[in-house]
Amino acid sequence: MPNILDASPDVQRVFDAYSDDVRPGLLALRSLIFDIAGKIPTTGGVSESLKWGQPSYLSVTPKLGTPVRLGLSKSGRIGLFVHCQTTLVDEFKSLFPDAFEYDGTRGVHLRSTQEIQAEKLSLLISSALTYHKRNSSLSQ
Repeated sequence: MPNILDASPDVQRVFDAYSDDVRPGLLALRSLIFDIAGKIPTTGGVSESLKWGQPSYLSVTPKLGTPVRLGLSKSGRIGLFVHCQTTLVDEFKSLFPDAFEYDGTRGVHLRSTQEIQAEKLSLLISSALTYHKRNSSLSQ
């Protein structure tokens, strides 16, 4: 599956601006997002852009998923952010209540810059990349 990167240097500038202690974790999450999208054929890959100054990832297939953004929490922790009107964070929190810190219905924050927990986060990312398809299937 093709992965589509924003050719704009703006996304790279955002990653470059992060401090050395958080940049590797954010880049690891970025790679994880692309890896997961590549394993879900219906996504058509994933596009990368900036939304609200943060790297944002969305399935190329229209109306399939909801964006996943990468950034830092107010306390400086690495975070994955989704649209606050989705049920994604609540569902994820019910599965892993103590594994992460949560920011309402919009964010999952890592407790350590060194611990990505890729297996758990893969579930959140794949659910976001297919969120609308998944919800339309559930309502039928």
